[in-house]
Amino acid sequence: MPIKRLSWQVLSGWARPHMGFWRSSYAMHSIMGLLLLLVALFAIGMFLLSHLNLSYSQQAMYELRRDQIRDVFFTGLVRIDARQIALERQVETIAAIGETFYRLSREQSGSPEALRRLQRELELTLQSRLESEAGVSGAGLWFQPGIVAPVGDRYAPYLVKAGSGAPRIQSRSTDFRQARWFDLTLGLEGARDPVSDGAVHWSPVYYDMETERAVLTLAQPMVSAEGELIGVATIDWASDQVVDLVSRMEVTQHSFTFLNDRNNRNLSSLSQNEDPVQEQKLIDAILAAHLSGNDPGTSSATSESQSPEQRMRMRQLDVGGRLYELYYATTPAGMVYGAGVPTDEIDRVLVPMRNTNYRILLITGSVLLILSVYLLYRIIQLIRELQASYTDALTGLPNRVRLLRDLNSQQDACLILLNLDRFKEINSLFGNDCGDAVLLAMRKQVRSFVSTHSHPFGLAPEFYRLSSDEFALLGPGVAESRVRTFASELTDFLCAQRVIWQQQALSLDTSAGIAFQKERKDDGAPDRLLNQATIAVLQARDQMRQYLFYDQSQEVEKGYEKNIYWAQRLKKAIEADSLIPYFQPIHDNLKGTFTKYECLVRMEDPQHGVIAAGQFIEVANKLRLNRQITRIMVEKAFAAFATQPYEFSINLSYRDITDPETLALILEHLQAGNVGERVIFEILESDGIGSYGDVLHFIDKVKSFGCRIAIDDFGTGYSNFSHLRKLNVDFIKIDGSLIRYLAQDHTAFLVTKGIVQFARSLGIKTVAEFVHSAAVQERVVELGIDFSQGEYFGMPAAELLSRGDHVIQKPTH
Repeated sequence: MPIKRLSWQVLSGWARPHMGFWRSSYAMHSIMGLLLLLVALFAIGMFLLSHLNLSYSQQAMYELRRDQIRDVFFTGLVRIDARQIALERQVETIAAIGETFYRLSREQSGSPEALRRLQRELELTLQSRLESEAGVSGAGLWFQPGIVAPVGDRYAPYLVKAGSGAPRIQSRSTDFRQARWFDLTLGLEGARDPVSDGAVHWSPVYYDMETERAVLTLAQPMVSAEGELIGVATIDWASDQVVDLVSRMEVTQHSFTFLNDRNNRNLSSLSQNEDPVQEQKLIDAILAAHLSGNDPGTSSATSESQSPEQRMRMRQLDVGGRLYELYYATTPAGMVYGAGVPTDEIDRVLVPMRNTNYRILLITGSVLLILSVYLLYRIIQLIRELQASYTDALTGLPNRVRLLRDLNSQQDACLILLNLDRFKEINSLFGNDCGDAVLLAMRKQVRSFVSTHSHPFGLAPEFYRLSSDEFALLGPGVAESRVRTFASELTDFLCAQRVIWQQQALSLDTSAGIAFQKERKDDGAPDRLLNQATIAVLQARDQMRQYLFYDQSQEVEKGYEKNIYWAQRLKKAIEADSLIPYFQPIHDNLKGTFTKYECLVRMEDPQHGVIAAGQFIEVANKLRLNRQITRIMVEKAFAAFATQPYEFSINLSYRDITDPETLALILEHLQAGNVGERVIFEILESDGIGSYGDVLHFIDKVKSFGCRIAIDDFGTGYSNFSHLRKLNVDFIKIDGSLIRYLAQDHTAFLVTKGIVQFARSLGIKTVAEFVHSAAVQERVVELGIDFSQGEYFGMPAAELLSRGDHVIQKPTH
């Protein structure tokens, strides 16, 4: 019962009383649906979490990639800015040299020789400047006509650097206002006054017919101290040098850079693209976007005042269905420098991360799916096991465990226990298949009766199968009179039913026990009501009644508590070695002395003193401790009489005789000492003897050592004379139920006389038990009984009598 109670406590949270979810597929499907929903929600949550993590990681990686592209772009932009600013500083320096030459030529105007020397120094200075400046393909000074006469009407020294050779002087006497570069710089329509402006002017790219090169020209006006325009200083920047400056971007495979002049002409190759067709498409798309025209603030002053980050612009460009991200900015020279990267190549760096995330998600999802399937499989198994633990396999009804669970949750209840009469006989006569058919018929008929007849419980009572032939109905507590009517009708109905089994008509005769629980006690066990109903059904059978109500005044529970109390005390006594032998003297009526002792077990208790065996021996038998007690008595009895001359007897039950350990212990002591002829083993006649062969085997073994056999409690039961005929016994001890009434009951006297005469005819000695008075002893002697034992001669004691106490006065007639 404690195991079942524990099982209920473990499983108590699964369902409410009377729901019966293991019988309801809807409940099971609901549980499975909730579990599947939980798994689905978990999977969705995991997917969303992974998606958010991937999106965040992709965004972070994408921004990191764009930052890398911007860093490369800014590096190129800063390099171009620095180069263009350096060129502007160079042309300003050359203009300053020209202004200095002009001032000195004015001072030396009266000496032609001095002017030619100044001219030579000027040209050497220009040559030196041109040699020291990388990336400059030409430089020149252009003076107004007549400004430096008599050197020449028009003096315009111009140096050209071609390849790796030294710069060469190339004088041009043409009016600089007719030059191509002037039209593209200072001569532009709407241009500001060069004197008041004072800024460096950049030309778009153009082809110089004289040098046969594509160049860009920087022009810086030269102004006299009086503020008059005296000429223009120029330097040329060759287009091939521009291409070298616009370096190749090493970001992605198809990224590119470009540089457009202020007239939206492309000045550079697109990163030396291997596909000229695609390169031309990109150039056309960039030029069509008019990036220089669309970007405001292209003046040198504006460009120099802004940082690269402030000047950078972004836009997307679609070329042949492929999308590019463009990063561009205006340079100090009014040009547009830019870089382009295909967006799919920016995303391509995210592909490994995306694939890794998808693999992780796939693996995790697969593991989750496998675990979920296994979890669902295990839960289904547990539900089925739970269903099996709460359900009777044959009838499908709730079982005893479920009944105890329901009882534990109810405050008031009425339990009707139904017990099939003679079910064991049906099983033994017709087999288990017939028994199963009877049980199924019982289930069918009880359900039919409850559904078609009125009952006092309101809702239909719960129906259970408890054991082989026991069923139960559980309902709320109602009036006893109404339950009485229902129980009477139900038992009459069942007794009238017949089950046909192989042309045999079997009845469903049923006994019922009814118990009420008005209020569940806090300390009460859940099986209390079931125990009470069981007691009621057993009493109904004993009284040949169809049903019976449990009588609360019987206090059967107190008997259970008493059994538990003695079971605990008995186990503690065995552990503490508190079981000891007491010795009761047996009087020899012929000799008038005590010649024998019976060894009886007692329990020593420090609080209650010595306790007789009658208090605990029944509990010991039920707990199967009797064999252990017998072995203790054998050990201590042999020890007590090892040095004494008296005969002693030890009580043995049929179970003790057939126990190998007990028999081995007895034979060990018989072999160890020469006491066999003084040992008497008393076999309880009231014990049922299952096999005479086992008893005869024991008797043969011990008699080989000289031991003798006595039949105890002779005169009870139905097979006493059969024992005497089959067993080779030496004594019979006539039961006290006959001896104690010898003095006043003539019938007891005649029965005892018959036993004595029968025993004497077989040569068996007799012993009278429970001799409690002189009158009884007189009748014992009169009948010729050989020995007497009882209160009249002495009660059991812990010590043997002294030598002088063994002879007593014989009673007189």
